[in-house]
Amino acid sequence: MSREQATARTFHRRGRQVQTNSRLDWTDPFAILRTKWSEVPAGNTRLNTKQLLEISDQDLLRLWAEAKHQATTGENFSVRGWYHTLYTPILRDNTVLDVGSGFGIDGITFAQSGAKITFLDIVDSNLAVCARICELLGVRNVDFCYLKDLSSLSDLGSSYDVMWCQGSLINLPFQLAWSEAQQLLKHLKPRGRWIELAYPRIRWERDGELPFDRWGERTDGGAPWVEWYDLEKLLARLHPSRFDVVLYLEFHNGDFNWFDLVRRDN
Repeated sequence: MSREQATARTFHRRGRQVQTNSRLDWTDPFAILRTKWSEVPAGNTRLNTKQLLEISDQDLLRLWAEAKHQATTGENFSVRGWYHTLYTPILRDNTVLDVGSGFGIDGITFAQSGAKITFLDIVDSNLAVCARICELLGVRNVDFCYLKDLSSLSDLGSSYDVMWCQGSLINLPFQLAWSEAQQLLKHLKPRGRWIELAYPRIRWERDGELPFDRWGERTDGGAPWVEWYDLEKLLARLHPSRFDVVLYLEFHNGDFNWFDLVRRDN
């Protein structure tokens, strides 16, 4: 057995044990996550997209522009602005699956600069808000996919250049996140990029090594689950697909880590 296989098996075993011991029944994981994630990060606040659908076009565009500005400039340049600066030219003309697109701060920004974005989300009102903003901004090189369950991914093409996962797959127990990642990988090209933001182990340790359901409550305003990742653990979640590292770093005082990987296998 290879080291990658052994590591993956270890995390799978731990993931199954954690799910068994969890206070929540993860039989329908997306139903659990939907109780939280119509509330989307938007700069220095969080907004409920069901409520956003009821406001005027002018107010929606203003809120989106304000949220983007807050999330990417000033003190928050070190959170989100730096990777907008880095990846806007890299993603231009690429097909990108924005996994857990939320308020579209990343996806719409990249689409405005020429990336071909598919917004993927488990909450239909999140997608409706993104679609409305794209329409108001005249952004046409976009598509939308509602992730009702993993079978919904069969509607996607198999030719994405990039999987863009900004904090979306850390909200599931490892075993379930592995299952979703395996389905997503069916749609990533050979030599495609897997780009992900996560929370590092050092942040979990700093917060007292809480059970992941309680850590979600602390870190993400009542999220049902948040799990730490390092490079070894992420590669185990992507196993048996193999990746080379383009960029791996912790940033913002150990609050976040960044993974930019390129697929090795055909």
